[in-house]
Amino acid sequence: MNLDTLYSELTLETKAKLVLMVLDGLGDLATNAQGRVTPLEAARTPNLDALVADGCAQGRMIPVAPGITPGSGPGHLGLFGYDPLEFQVGRGVIEALGLGVDLKAGDVAARANFCTLDAQGVVTDRRAGRIDTPVCERLCGLLAQKVRKIGDVEVLIKAGKGHRFVVVFRGPGMEGP
Repeated sequence: MNLDTLYSELTLETKAKLVLMVLDGLGDLATNAQGRVTPLEAARTPNLDALVADGCAQGRMIPVAPGITPGSGPGHLGLFGYDPLEFQVGRGVIEALGLGVDLKAGDVAARANFCTLDAQGVVTDRRAGRIDTPVCERLCGLLAQKVRKIGDVEVLIKAGKGHRFVVVFRGPGMEGP
């Protein structure tokens, strides 16, 4: 079965305006400490309740396959109809493209976070206290000045939002994934 053909046959033109709201990472486990309810079940959710009451269509989706917990890359590909088992794209590529980085064949893109370390070099906060984007931009600028190449490989560093940034490695012999 050709899914492109099937989808084109099922597609209807409409003037409806749609919002796809993805509550990524919302799933959690019920524990004894929480009274055997999940954090979402325990939460006060007036805005979500109002959306549901207004007749919004809602549902659950398994973006890859039953039993496979996807990372953000495969999960987002699945949401938009791509088979993440066939099209394997990592978070680095998604972040780089989202930041307007012009990726070339052979580039390796890695999504990164600034973090906080203790005196022993152990990560104590994987988001560096959720630093503001201007701080991230300044730090990325400093890194980009100091780390331009590793051997024959060019290193590109671009700030994202908050504590996030992307590093692209470009040079001979580089290829993903």
